[in-house]
Amino acid sequence: MRQHGGVSEPDVRVVHLTCAAFRALADGDLGAATAASPVPVSPYLAGPQCQGLWRMRSAQCERDPASAAWVTGIIWDAHRGLAVGAAGYHGPPDASGMVEIGYRVDPAHRRRGYARAALEALLDRAAREPGVRRVRVSIGPDNAASLALALPYGFVRVGERWDDEDGPETVYERPAR
Repeated sequence: MRQHGGVSEPDVRVVHLTCAAFRALADGDLGAATAASPVPVSPYLAGPQCQGLWRMRSAQCERDPASAAWVTGIIWDAHRGLAVGAAGYHGPPDASGMVEIGYRVDPAHRRRGYARAALEALLDRAAREPGVRRVRVSIGPDNAASLALALPYGFVRVGERWDDEDGPETVYERPAR
Protein backbone atom coordinates (compact mmCIF):
# COMPACT_ATOMS: atom_id res chain seq x y z
CA MET A 1 0.00 0.00 0.00
CA ARG A 2 1.10 3.56 -0.76
CA GLN A 3 0.07 6.74 1.02
CA HIS A 4 -1.77 9.58 -0.76
CA GLY A 5 -2.79 12.48 1.42
CA GLY A 6 -2.51 10.28 4.51
CA VAL A 7 -4.77 7.60 3.02
CA SER A 8 -3.54 4.11 2.14
CA GLU A 9 -3.77 3.44 -1.57
CA PRO A 10 -3.39 0.11 -3.35
CA ASP A 11 -0.28 -0.71 -5.33
CA VAL A 12 -1.45 -1.65 -8.78
CA ARG A 13 0.03 -2.16 -12.18
CA VAL A 14 -1.53 -2.05 -15.60
CA VAL A 15 -1.05 -5.47 -17.18
CA HIS A 16 -0.96 -5.33 -20.96
CA LEU A 17 -2.85 -7.91 -22.99
CA THR A 18 -2.31 -9.79 -26.23
CA CYS A 19 -4.47 -9.66 -29.33
CA ALA A 20 -5.82 -13.10 -28.37
CA ALA A 21 -6.90 -11.79 -24.95
CA PHE A 22 -8.59 -8.78 -26.57
CA ARG A 23 -10.49 -11.11 -28.94
CA ALA A 24 -11.63 -13.38 -26.10
CA LEU A 25 -12.76 -10.40 -24.01
CA ALA A 26 -14.58 -8.93 -27.01
CA ASP A 27 -16.41 -12.25 -27.29
CA GLY A 28 -17.21 -12.27 -23.57
CA ASP A 29 -15.33 -15.57 -23.15
CA LEU A 30 -13.99 -15.43 -19.58
CA GLY A 31 -12.18 -18.78 -19.81
CA ALA A 32 -10.39 -18.00 -23.07
CA ALA A 33 -9.58 -14.47 -21.87
CA THR A 34 -8.03 -15.78 -18.65
CA ALA A 35 -6.07 -18.40 -20.62
CA ALA A 36 -4.70 -15.71 -22.97
CA SER A 37 -4.06 -13.08 -20.27
CA PRO A 38 -0.98 -12.85 -18.04
CA VAL A 39 -3.34 -12.51 -15.04
CA PRO A 40 -6.81 -13.91 -14.29
CA VAL A 41 -9.64 -11.86 -15.78
CA SER A 42 -12.73 -10.92 -13.77
CA PRO A 43 -16.33 -11.55 -14.84
CA TYR A 44 -16.85 -7.75 -14.95
CA LEU A 45 -14.06 -7.33 -17.52
CA ALA A 46 -15.43 -10.17 -19.64
CA GLY A 47 -19.00 -8.97 -19.19
CA PRO A 48 -21.26 -7.02 -21.52
CA GLN A 49 -20.46 -3.64 -19.93
CA CYS A 50 -16.84 -3.91 -21.18
CA GLN A 51 -17.29 -5.75 -24.50
CA GLY A 52 -17.46 -2.56 -26.60
CA LEU A 53 -14.09 -1.49 -25.22
CA TRP A 54 -12.54 -4.87 -25.99
CA ARG A 55 -14.02 -5.00 -29.50
CA MET A 56 -12.40 -1.63 -30.19
CA ARG A 57 -9.03 -2.74 -28.74
CA SER A 58 -9.18 -6.09 -30.57
CA ALA A 59 -9.69 -4.35 -33.92
CA GLN A 60 -6.91 -1.90 -33.07
CA CYS A 61 -4.55 -4.75 -32.19
CA GLU A 62 -5.38 -6.58 -35.42
CA ARG A 63 -4.47 -3.44 -37.43
CA ASP A 64 -1.35 -2.69 -35.36
CA PRO A 65 -0.14 -5.49 -33.06
CA ALA A 66 2.48 -3.17 -31.50
CA SER A 67 -0.35 -1.03 -30.08
CA ALA A 68 -1.08 -3.79 -27.54
CA ALA A 69 1.82 -2.47 -25.44
CA TRP A 70 0.00 0.88 -25.13
CA VAL A 71 -3.72 0.31 -25.11
CA THR A 72 -6.09 -0.70 -22.35
CA GLY A 73 -4.89 -3.41 -20.01
CA ILE A 74 -6.03 -4.81 -16.71
CA ILE A 75 -5.72 -2.88 -13.46
CA TRP A 76 -4.12 -5.59 -11.34
CA ASP A 77 -3.92 -5.51 -7.56
CA ALA A 78 -0.98 -7.88 -7.01
CA HIS A 79 -1.37 -7.82 -3.23
CA ARG A 80 -4.92 -9.18 -3.50
CA GLY A 81 -4.30 -11.14 -6.73
CA LEU A 82 -7.29 -9.40 -8.28
CA ALA A 83 -8.27 -7.74 -11.55
CA VAL A 84 -10.20 -4.63 -10.51
CA GLY A 85 -10.68 -2.73 -13.76
CA ALA A 86 -9.15 -1.62 -17.04
CA ALA A 87 -6.81 1.25 -17.85
CA GLY A 88 -4.37 2.34 -20.51
CA TYR A 89 -3.89 4.72 -23.36
CA HIS A 90 -6.15 4.90 -26.38
CA GLY A 91 -3.08 4.12 -28.49
CA PRO A 92 0.61 4.86 -28.90
CA PRO A 93 1.65 8.53 -28.97
CA ASP A 94 0.30 10.38 -32.00
CA ALA A 95 2.45 12.49 -34.34
CA SER A 96 2.38 15.39 -31.87
CA GLY A 97 3.44 13.18 -28.95
CA MET A 98 0.01 13.05 -27.29
CA VAL A 99 -1.47 10.01 -25.51
CA GLU A 100 -4.99 9.79 -24.11
CA ILE A 101 -5.68 7.95 -20.88
CA GLY A 102 -8.78 5.89 -20.26
CA TYR A 103 -9.78 3.90 -17.19
CA ARG A 104 -12.74 2.13 -15.63
CA VAL A 105 -13.00 0.33 -12.33
CA ASP A 106 -15.34 -2.55 -11.57
CA PRO A 107 -18.24 -1.09 -9.53
CA ALA A 108 -17.52 -3.69 -6.81
CA HIS A 109 -14.05 -2.17 -6.33
CA ARG A 110 -14.72 1.56 -6.65
CA ARG A 111 -13.87 4.16 -3.98
CA ARG A 112 -10.74 2.23 -2.93
CA GLY A 113 -8.06 4.21 -4.79
CA TYR A 114 -7.72 1.97 -7.83
CA ALA A 115 -8.52 4.66 -10.42
CA ARG A 116 -6.03 7.07 -8.78
CA ALA A 117 -3.32 4.39 -8.65
CA ALA A 118 -3.90 3.48 -12.31
CA LEU A 119 -3.89 7.16 -13.37
CA GLU A 120 -0.63 7.73 -11.51
CA ALA A 121 0.96 4.65 -13.11
CA LEU A 122 -0.05 5.87 -16.57
CA LEU A 123 1.16 9.41 -15.90
CA ASP A 124 4.47 8.01 -14.62
CA ARG A 125 4.92 5.96 -17.77
CA ALA A 126 4.03 8.92 -20.00
CA ALA A 127 6.68 11.01 -18.20
CA ARG A 128 9.33 8.33 -18.85
CA GLU A 129 8.49 7.75 -22.52
CA PRO A 130 10.64 9.96 -24.78
CA GLY A 131 7.98 10.16 -27.51
CA VAL A 132 5.24 11.45 -25.20
CA ARG A 133 4.87 15.20 -24.73
CA ARG A 134 1.20 15.65 -23.73
CA VAL A 135 -1.39 13.59 -21.88
CA ARG A 136 -5.14 13.89 -22.42
CA VAL A 137 -8.24 12.72 -20.58
CA SER A 138 -11.81 13.11 -21.82
CA ILE A 139 -14.49 13.19 -19.16
CA GLY A 140 -18.26 13.29 -19.41
CA PRO A 141 -19.67 16.54 -17.99
CA ASP A 142 -21.63 14.67 -15.31
CA ASN A 143 -18.71 12.48 -14.17
CA ALA A 144 -17.80 14.34 -10.98
CA ALA A 145 -15.65 11.47 -9.66
CA SER A 146 -13.37 11.47 -12.73
CA LEU A 147 -13.13 15.26 -12.67
CA ALA A 148 -12.16 15.21 -9.00
CA LEU A 149 -9.56 12.56 -9.77
CA ALA A 150 -7.92 14.15 -12.84
CA LEU A 151 -7.91 17.89 -12.17
CA PRO A 152 -5.47 17.83 -9.21
CA TYR A 153 -2.87 16.32 -11.58
CA GLY A 154 -2.66 19.53 -13.58
CA PHE A 155 -5.12 18.74 -16.37
CA VAL A 156 -6.52 21.89 -18.01
CA ARG A 157 -9.69 22.10 -20.11
CA VAL A 158 -8.84 22.44 -23.82
CA GLY A 159 -12.19 21.75 -25.49
CA GLU A 160 -15.18 19.50 -25.99
CA ARG A 161 -16.02 16.62 -28.27
CA TRP A 162 -18.63 14.03 -29.02
CA ASP A 163 -17.77 10.38 -28.36
CA ASP A 164 -19.91 7.84 -30.21
CA GLU A 165 -19.88 5.50 -27.21
CA ASP A 166 -19.95 7.95 -24.28
CA GLY A 167 -21.66 11.06 -25.68
CA PRO A 168 -20.45 14.59 -24.85
CA GLU A 169 -17.04 14.87 -23.24
CA THR A 170 -14.85 17.69 -22.01
CA VAL A 171 -11.21 17.33 -23.07
CA TYR A 172 -8.39 18.08 -20.63
CA GLU A 173 -4.63 18.01 -21.26
CA ARG A 174 -1.35 18.48 -19.41
CA PRO A 175 2.35 18.19 -20.23
CA ALA A 176 3.71 14.67 -19.86
CA ARG A 177 6.55 15.84 -17.62
